[in-house]
Amino acid sequence: MTDDLGGNTLTVHRAGISVVQDLGRFGHSRYGLPVNGALDQHSARVANVLAGNDEGAPLIEITALDFSATPRTDVLIAVTGAPADITVGGVPRPQWEPVPVRAGETIGVTRIRSGIRVYLAVLGSVEAPSLLGSCAPDTILGFGRSVRDGDELAVRRRCPPVDHPVFRIPLFRMGAPVPRFGESWAIDVTDGPDLEEFGDSADRLFRSEFTVSPRSNHIGLRMTGDVPRRVARGEVLSRGVPVGAVEVPAGDELLVLHRGRGVTAGYPVLAVVTATGLSALGQARPGQTVRFRRRTVADAVAAHRSQRHAVHALRTRVRAVFDALRIPAT
Repeated sequence: MTDDLGGNTLTVHRAGISVVQDLGRFGHSRYGLPVNGALDQHSARVANVLAGNDEGAPLIEITALDFSATPRTDVLIAVTGAPADITVGGVPRPQWEPVPVRAGETIGVTRIRSGIRVYLAVLGSVEAPSLLGSCAPDTILGFGRSVRDGDELAVRRRCPPVDHPVFRIPLFRMGAPVPRFGESWAIDVTDGPDLEEFGDSADRLFRSEFTVSPRSNHIGLRMTGDVPRRVARGEVLSRGVPVGAVEVPAGDELLVLHRGRGVTAGYPVLAVVTATGLSALGQARPGQTVRFRRRTVADAVAAHRSQRHAVHALRTRVRAVFDALRIPAT
């Protein structure tokens, strides 16, 4: 149920490449539906937590290009993901912290760098159509909310004015867990089911650098480099594959399946990217380099638990501050 919002909207001036997104559509792989959702799950979760929302609430995923929008009423936002220049009413504001925005002030996101995706969450979240419990776009089904210039995005909740008694501009220091961004990426993987079929060639995956191809997208990232070669004979039958599968097709590219992947494939799977590695990989730009690090399943689980614990601790801090300021978190 939403409040009577009466004009509580965000007017988009420059959409660039942006969509209304959430964490994905879970539990439907048996029907052939990919999970989809934010490619950098960690940044999306943190943006929502900083804005006082549930982790899986709809938010705006901005890819590569500049974005700007103006709210008609006071709102509270949080911007995470790749480093970018964030302004409110022309004044620089921080990423990875809550930021109050007055009615009529324009939010600007420019110069996205080091990574490729930025996440903009608004207190109360934005309205979006839902399919099987998720607003995540699905290119196969033709479902989802692409944002265009001139769109009016309805915001589900008003935010009371937040003010600082001296500086006038409220400042938050929540200590959000910010990942590393750069021009190269170290991506953790565990052994895949077909590792032994590559013999000594499998070590190339961990010795070499791979370059992200411009043909990469939300379905999978293509990478060039010293590609391992399968030495086993015989066909690989089509079967279910996980998100994060590192496939080795015939040719000179690796294919790393991401959240928009189909649920079956017939290429050998050398490795599987970990949950934390997938968020990092969701920020890899074409032309950037990737190195893969071999990890045990226990290592991968521990890293994921540590990251989730940091987000839960952040939520506790945000709730305490918002309660003290009477900001209505969800």
